[in-house]
Amino acid sequence: MTTTPNPVSLPAGEDLITLGGGCFWCTEAVFLRVKGVLGVESGYTNGQVTQPNYEQVCSGNTGHAEVVRVRFDTRVVNLEDLLQVFFTIHDPTTLNRQGADVGTQYRSGIYYTRPEQLGVIRQVLDEAQRAHGGKVVTEVQPEQNYWPAEAYHQDYFANHPEQGYCAFVVAPKVDKFAKKFKELLKDEAAG
Repeated sequence: MTTTPNPVSLPAGEDLITLGGGCFWCTEAVFLRVKGVLGVESGYTNGQVTQPNYEQVCSGNTGHAEVVRVRFDTRVVNLEDLLQVFFTIHDPTTLNRQGADVGTQYRSGIYYTRPEQLGVIRQVLDEAQRAHGGKVVTEVQPEQNYWPAEAYHQDYFANHPEQGYCAFVVAPKVDKFAKKFKELLKDEAAG
């Protein structure tokens, strides 16, 4: 059986990629700061349950991954740059875990919305494999059964910077991105 991504309609010059790099609070906080990113939505994808909630996904029984859907302006930033950021801000060599977060919902994954994205995805994944000695476990699948996370998960880091997880886990990832990818920082994030 052939699977195809969820149909997504975007204006000319825009594209969309869905990324799972552990807790979506971390990946969202970083990608919101990338020049050319028009929107980031935390959500769940590639599981069996329709319209899952956070508790269901955290149980590990739905098959969903915590992800961010990144909508971007292709005239400002390209998919290759976004994937380079993705492979820098999480550990793509740990199966179903990122740090202390353990479970299939925290798996590393790239969920494409158009088959045309596969060439770039494979190229950057090959580079990551070489950089990590062939130990990358990131899955590449078409995005299926995507559902947005609850409102309280959106902009979580911006709304809760003092919360322990944000201060000790999210903030260092944001700092790592800002130091390594200065040229990709949005102007307001660079100050």
